[in-house]
Amino acid sequence: MSSGGWSRRRFVGALAGSAAAAAVPGCGGEDGPADGSRSAATPAPSSGSRKRSPSPSGPRPLYLGTYTSAEGGGKGIGLATYDPATGRITGTGAIGGVADPSYLAVHPDGRTLYAVNERDGGAVTAVRIADRKVLGSQSSGGAAPCHLSVHPSGRWLLSANYGSGSVAVHPIDGSGALGERSELVVHSSPPPGPGQQGPHAHQFVTAPDGGHVLAVDLGTDTVYSYRLDESSGRLTEAARASARPGAGPRHLTFHPGGRYAYLANELDNTVAVCAYDPDSGRVRIGPPQSTGTGSGTNYPAQIVVTPNGGFAFLANRGDNSLTRYAVEADGARLRLLDTVPVGGDFPRQIALSPDGALLFAANQKSGTVTVFRVDQGSGELRPAGEPFASPVAVCALPL
Repeated sequence: MSSGGWSRRRFVGALAGSAAAAAVPGCGGEDGPADGSRSAATPAPSSGSRKRSPSPSGPRPLYLGTYTSAEGGGKGIGLATYDPATGRITGTGAIGGVADPSYLAVHPDGRTLYAVNERDGGAVTAVRIADRKVLGSQSSGGAAPCHLSVHPSGRWLLSANYGSGSVAVHPIDGSGALGERSELVVHSSPPPGPGQQGPHAHQFVTAPDGGHVLAVDLGTDTVYSYRLDESSGRLTEAARASARPGAGPRHLTFHPGGRYAYLANELDNTVAVCAYDPDSGRVRIGPPQSTGTGSGTNYPAQIVVTPNGGFAFLANRGDNSLTRYAVEADGARLRLLDTVPVGGDFPRQIALSPDGALLFAANQKSGTVTVFRVDQGSGELRPAGEPFASPVAVCALPL
């Protein structure tokens, strides 16, 4: 990505003016206080939640995304380990030869790591984990790819091109390497939302039932549902869901039950509960709810849900905090509990460890990764150790 390219993706600078015109003050949802009060009763996890998997022992791998072309950026995909008991991170080097790897994902078999190359001529790259060999890159078919995920079958890589407002599909062979793109769909309608010049695909992910893949587009205020032909890698649109104009939907995360998801709206500083119908792929976006961050400038980034389905956490860029929600009614409601300081500047992305015991926040402007212990009963977040220095930290992937 050129230094004068998609600056909104790096520092939200390009959208600051348009967001000021398009955004509205955060408003409280039906199930949470509008003022984001710092104390609330904490419920037990919802009745349909899953039990937490046993905590691993010994150091675990942690992969870190960055912008290699940014001033002070990284040298490739950052390598580290973390202690699952203490949350302490130890750096172990970097995988070079991967340009601007701003978002990362791992194959279901755990043998291959994938990264976007967030540049004007976007690409996606595969890396074999065992020997850290770069297996090659393929064009994403658009500019500034910012998100990717692996289909549960392990045969297809899904990626979103922010700059071009398109989503792409690539085949994955038996070695984990990527083949030439099998599909590219540009979000040509509906028209861009207030303050937007075009579509901006921000996420492309598979629904829990595996029947549909969902694309979240900030520019068109739309969540698109597609059916993926698993033999050809082609997409067929199944449904669309419209967020309110100017919401700027960025990131969608499903509840473990699979019938509800939570949408982070970047531009109007809200979240929404979404109902999902696995038969049709249709998403129904609920009313906007508060992030608890008050009236200051804030851009919600990523929302995650604990494995037991009891709590959700939202990263707030601007407020530099993490919002904690109680998940109620088997996923159908979010109740705002509180916010806690993230301990860094501009938390671009957050992730939970596989057992849900630790939360990692990649803080872009401070160049740090902060770690929190997650109380499984209350969802309370407690800092775990000192922040880990990671140049232009924009993604943390704990395995």
